[in-house]
Amino acid sequence: MTDRTAPESAPCQSTTASLQRLTRFARDMEHPTSLPIIVERILSGLSEVSGYSQSTLYLFDRERECFCQMVSQAQPLSITAFPPVPLQHPLVQQLTHRQDILDSSALTDSLCGTSLNNTLGGQHATFPNNLAIPLLNRGQLIAFVLLQSGIDASAIPSPTIELLAAMAQTAANAIDSLLLYEDLRQSHVLMRRTDRLRSLETIAGGFAHEIRNPLTSIKTFIQLAPERKDDSQFISEFSRIVLNDVHRIERLIQEILDYARHMEPRLTDEDLNEIVLSCLYFIQVKADSRGIKIEKDLAPELPRGMLDRQQIKQVLLNLLLNAMDAMSETIGTLRVRTTRLQKANGDMWTQIAIEDTGPGILPENLDHIFDPFFTTKHVSAVNEGTGLGLTIAHQIIREHRGEIQVQSTVGIGTTFRINLPSHRD
Repeated sequence: MTDRTAPESAPCQSTTASLQRLTRFARDMEHPTSLPIIVERILSGLSEVSGYSQSTLYLFDRERECFCQMVSQAQPLSITAFPPVPLQHPLVQQLTHRQDILDSSALTDSLCGTSLNNTLGGQHATFPNNLAIPLLNRGQLIAFVLLQSGIDASAIPSPTIELLAAMAQTAANAIDSLLLYEDLRQSHVLMRRTDRLRSLETIAGGFAHEIRNPLTSIKTFIQLAPERKDDSQFISEFSRIVLNDVHRIERLIQEILDYARHMEPRLTDEDLNEIVLSCLYFIQVKADSRGIKIEKDLAPELPRGMLDRQQIKQVLLNLLLNAMDAMSETIGTLRVRTTRLQKANGDMWTQIAIEDTGPGILPENLDHIFDPFFTTKHVSAVNEGTGLGLTIAHQIIREHRGEIQVQSTVGIGTTFRINLPSHRD
């Protein structure tokens, strides 16, 4: 009985080992932090299973439309760097057409085409050529791995080939997810910067108004100084005023530069009321020109919070500008309130409420108000929007572990409420 069951259990044991190895490899592909790290894990895993000591991964470069060699963290700097592989290369053509692992015999056929010598000058004649593994995503070749053994390689058993193919699919999915995440991250950075620059137009108006008074005092001092140069009291007093005004202009310039420049979140101890007042000052000129009345009710002794000042200003300016745009057809009122907010667990939070008396938002649009590229501002060229501002605002508040809510009644107006955690003094 034992003699009969032993041969039957061997395939079962082999299958179990393959499943365990595939599971470990899939686990290694989870949550990669960078491309070099995931390349290292892919090459290490495929080399271990195949038994081949040398491995290279080529990734498709969309901008250059070719496959470029990727270097993992484990590879030495002295590793031989091969030139990019064009889409017309016989190896790429074979892998794209067959969408299967190519062994030594198939590779020999694919590397002896005339286009190799004519197009690349024989630079790829020294390709590792024992095994070529395609990494496919939705039928498209996004990368491939070339494996070579330092000694004469024997034929790889079919079960091992099947395991390598399964690992290659897992690797392709992981690379695609990583590249997609990186694309989304870059797009998010671009959206933030675009929205920040949009707000700069309004800031510029407030900046021009803000520096007019100090420039006037500086100009007056320059004009009067020659006549009053012997008046020590005048020179002393006006010098102090002018110096303060120069510092005031410098602070304004630095604040605008900080606002326009992309920055990683930088949390500092901030007074939320002071940030709100700064934003209201910048929009005051625009509000006055439109006949919009601004009412503010800022809670005294509001708890301070750890905030990224520029990001919170970006959110507030976006909401304030949206509120004024909503009231562009009528003379309305913009109300801004800050209050203390105690959560059920006893934690102290702060709330900012921005309320307008505009036409309101239709109920069917409220569920989509934070969706990317959703906008209701296409009614005119003046109020046209990209639909990114509220999406970015929502993301920034979430990164601050806060909440942003909207309530609106058609014909009455809209209120946005931002809840942010605070820390006790």
